[in-house]
Amino acid sequence: MPPENRPLRADARRNRDRLLEVAREAFAADGLSVSLDEIARRAGVGPGTLYRHFPTKEGLFEAVVHERLDPLLSEAHALRDADDPGAALFTVLDRLVTDAVTKADLIDAIAHAGAEVQATVDATSADLHRTLGHLLTRAQSAGTIRTDITITDLMALVSGILLALRHRANAGANPRLALAVLCDGLRAGA
Repeated sequence: MPPENRPLRADARRNRDRLLEVAREAFAADGLSVSLDEIARRAGVGPGTLYRHFPTKEGLFEAVVHERLDPLLSEAHALRDADDPGAALFTVLDRLVTDAVTKADLIDAIAHAGAEVQATVDATSADLHRTLGHLLTRAQSAGTIRTDITITDLMALVSGILLALRHRANAGANPRLALAVLCDGLRAGA
């Protein structure tokens, strides 16, 4: 079995998990300017331990991004063939908005990431986009969601909500209320 496919020892797994936890906090506080050595120091491990798990800052950042996006993507995939595609779409949209509002630091960091990171994030985002498109189409076919909206329209609306909620002037706005208004507007007959 190649080394990269071998399971990690318990202590190596703990170190990796700790590095990811500290990296999340460091990227949130300091953006991508934080050094790998500083992340290792904050995690209480040597630089060699960090570099064994994540040879580059981009690799570490990608791991943080995937750690945050993969559960959302898994949930969206699990709901692709749900009996009630409208409810499934609303569930994924709720999770997307809730996660993005609470993790604005990650969105900001992704926006300023290098091309290598951006390519990986783009692939994951494209998968989420396709899955949401599938849910949207199924919900439209079921008569739950209005038929005059496209996935591009939907993503523009969600992006608009996220940008508005992140603006300082809207700091007290309720993300759930904003999403409820969006979902009401998406319903067939709205």
